[in-house]
This record gives sequence, C-alpha cells and structure tokens, in this order.
Amino acid sequence: MAAYASRWTTRCLLRLILKKTSLSKGLWCEVLKADRGCSTLSARQTSTSAPWAARVGLVSHYDSLVCSGSLREDTQQRAALLQLEQLNRVMTDYTNIPILRPKDCSQSQPTSELENKVTSRESRIKHCSPEENMSNEKEDRDVNDTQEESPKPHPPHGYYIHGDVGTGKTMLMNLFYSSVENRRKMRVHFNGFMLDVHRRIHKLKLSLPKRRIGKMTMYDPIFPVAMEIAEETCLICFDEFQVVDIADAMILKQLFEGLFKCGVVVVATSNRPPEELYKNGLQRAAFVPFIGVLKEHCHSICLDTGIDYRKREMESSERLYYISSEPDAENAVNTLFEELAYRQNDVTRSRVLNVQGREVTLSRTCGTIADCTFQELCERPLGAGDYLEIARHFDTVIIRNVPHLRLGMKDQARRLTTLIDNFYDQKVRVVMLADAPLDRLLDQGPMTGDEARDRLMLDELGLTDEASERLTLFTADEEVFAFKRTVSRLTEMQTEQYWISGDRSRK
Repeated sequence: MAAYASRWTTRCLLRLILKKTSLSKGLWCEVLKADRGCSTLSARQTSTSAPWAARVGLVSHYDSLVCSGSLREDTQQRAALLQLEQLNRVMTDYTNIPILRPKDCSQSQPTSELENKVTSRESRIKHCSPEENMSNEKEDRDVNDTQEESPKPHPPHGYYIHGDVGTGKTMLMNLFYSSVENRRKMRVHFNGFMLDVHRRIHKLKLSLPKRRIGKMTMYDPIFPVAMEIAEETCLICFDEFQVVDIADAMILKQLFEGLFKCGVVVVATSNRPPEELYKNGLQRAAFVPFIGVLKEHCHSICLDTGIDYRKREMESSERLYYISSEPDAENAVNTLFEELAYRQNDVTRSRVLNVQGREVTLSRTCGTIADCTFQELCERPLGAGDYLEIARHFDTVIIRNVPHLRLGMKDQARRLTTLIDNFYDQKVRVVMLADAPLDRLLDQGPMTGDEARDRLMLDELGLTDEASERLTLFTADEEVFAFKRTVSRLTEMQTEQYWISGDRSRK
C-alpha cells in the first residue's frame, strides 16, 4: 500500500494520460473501473482482473504511473514487478483442480484426440479378424496407460517479498493481484487468514464422531483444512506475513505443505526475510522446517531501498494526530467527532459486536464512526478477530488516551500494532489523541512486561534466566520491530489520500 496515491489523484492522472494518448471513451470507462477496483481490494476478493492488465501489462502500467507522477521511480520495485509479471502470465491459464480431482477432470474434459482414437478403434473391432483384434487390444492398453499416466500440472513458484517498512511491498502485491486474470484468487491479511484456519480446524474437530474410551485414535485436521482452502482458490496473496503466535508457528509447516501439495500458489509480503520469521520464538526449532518449505516453493524478493515512501511529502489531511498536552487538543477531537457524527443517519450510542460468540462493547459510536479509548481497544484481551470485526462496522475510529508506551506495556503495544495493521488493511481512518508525538510514542527501552508473570512462566516451562533474555516471549524485540511499521502506517493514515480512500460513503 506504500507509494499509493489517492483514488481521486490517480483518476485525474489517468484521465490526463488517456486524453494525451487519444484512447477511446470505452477504454477510459474501463480504466476508471480498474482504478476503483485497485483502491478497494479486500480479503477473499475473487473478481476478474483490472482491464488495464490485458491491454497494458503490469510493468507498463507501473511505468505509466511513474511517468504521471503517481509513483516514484524505483529500480528495485520495477525489477520485482518484472518477476511478478511472469507469474501473472502463468496464472492466467493455471488451475489446481486437476491436482485435487484428477479423475473428475479427465472425465469432464471434452473429447480429445486420444479419445477419438479409442472410439474409432472400437468401431473397427466389429469388422476385424481375431489376429487384428489382438493387435487392437494391445493398442487399447497402450491408450489406457497413456490416459492414466497423464502428468498433473506443475504449480508455478510463488514469491515472498520482504523489506523494510514503506518500501512498496503491499503496493506491488496489490498491482499484481488486481492484474491476475484468474477468478480463483484470494487476497488476505495474514492475521485474518490464520484466524480463519483456526476456525476451520475447530469446526472440523467438532464434526468428528465422539471417540470411545479405549479407542482413542489420532486425527490431524490440518491437511484436510489445506485441501478445503485449495478447493476455493489456486492463488493466495498474503499481506504482512509474520509469525508471533506459537499456536500459528506449530501448524504452519503442515498447513503450507498441504497447500503446496494441492497446487496453491503463494505471494506474500513481510518485513522479515524468511530466515528471520519467528526469530527467537518459543520452540522455534519445531518451526524452522517451515522456512525450508517456504523457500522451496517461493522465490524471495528483497526490497531494500532504505526509503519509507509513506513518509514522503504528501498532501496532509486536516489534523488527525493530537498530543494531549497541547491546548484544546481534546476539544478539537470532540468537535471532529461531532462533525463526523452530524453526517451519519444515526444517534450516538453504545454498540455491542458479536465476535465468535463473545461480546465486544464500544461505549460511544454513531453510524460508521466509533469514539474509543486506548483502554477499550488495547487493554482488554482483544485480538485480530475483534479488530477485523470493528473494521467491518466502522470506517472511522477515534482512539483517545493513548499513553506513552513504556516499561511493562508489551501486551498493549502488541495489540496496538495488530489494531493498526488490520485497520490499515481495511482502509479504516484513524484519529488519535496521544500523550507523546508519533515518532516517540514507543519507548525504545526494555519492555519486559509483568515480571511476576514472566517469572512464573519461566518456572512452569523449566527455562533459565538466560532463555528469558533471548526468547521474544520475554523481550520486546518483536514489538519494537513491528512498531516501526505501525508508525509508518499511522503517518500515511494522516494524509488526505488515505482519508478520501477510507470514506465508505463515497463507494
């Protein structure tokens, strides 16, 4: 998403380009539709590709955006798109259905040249001598053997795009995704995908018959879930591939082995290279084989430009980040909420959201506007599923009383990072009232969390003090690393381009 201009700006620039090249009115309308499609990509989208993909091509479209000023020239981004464009061509005609159901596919295929030979041979048998029939039977066996041994399609390699924050990883993946002319595709934030996987596993376990005492059998639901996902899609584009949860780490190898065996192609973005995924995580030795599986099926692309395009000079929106110590900061936020609420066809009230059988209460909302506190969103035990549900109902969220994140607030920092990741992916607009400037919101010193809790956990796991200094469970290394992305995204969220693109009333 980095390096994206606003939908309005892009449309104007495309209009200028198309007028200069004297394109027809019909093509102009299709390009406008493509522009709208790019700005509203969402998880599990299965629409057809943008019309510009077939006419212009992925790299040519990128070059036109650079020439128009919508993007800055970046040789690493262009080189990455050259590789993605090759995959794009392959994906046009690719399907994993023959891998999942080879027999069904062979039966459903139209009459082939091979089948014609069989038919003509059967008609000749009636008029042949016994010796000729024996020769024909041998030929029939050869035909059957050829049918049975017809090779399955070989899935193409995917791509794992990694690099520092704001280098354009998500933007490149979105360009690729919107250009793929294949309906069986899915774009999803990695957090949301893993939540869905755990839901599927739970549902599958509930559907199993109750096991009798003395007849306990082991059942692994992970591969069936991988097959279930593969039935739905042959291309998955993951945004923000990161592993911080041990429950995710322990199933990823089996899950992705299953997806790859079922012919699913993966394109992912991440801030970490494959070797550093789940770095210093608990029981990482059991996770490491997954890295080999990922590298076997996905080529790595590194974007290491050293530039955070989200922090480039962009037209700022009206004030969206307030520091509580500034005069009238709270009054300004109150006024902003009243102005936004005035446009809603609703009254100010509390809302209760149902998330997987749990209730999440937001004390002050109006239509698609939620006025929340940091305590409501980040000090309660909420996770990605809760934040995705909030993003589904609200396009603008005010977050008040955001503290300077210091010692002992590791859990809150992690939740804020998860919240912003999901809000950014769903184009939710954020207004923040905080105790510190954005670039100093997180104290870079140690954030070890609750010492008594950590000591109890160390004792229960039988770990030494040396382990506590290394494992991310007891340090804030992962939080500090991820918070750089949070700051970068909050910076882009303050621009006019982002604010306009997040207004759902315009869609």
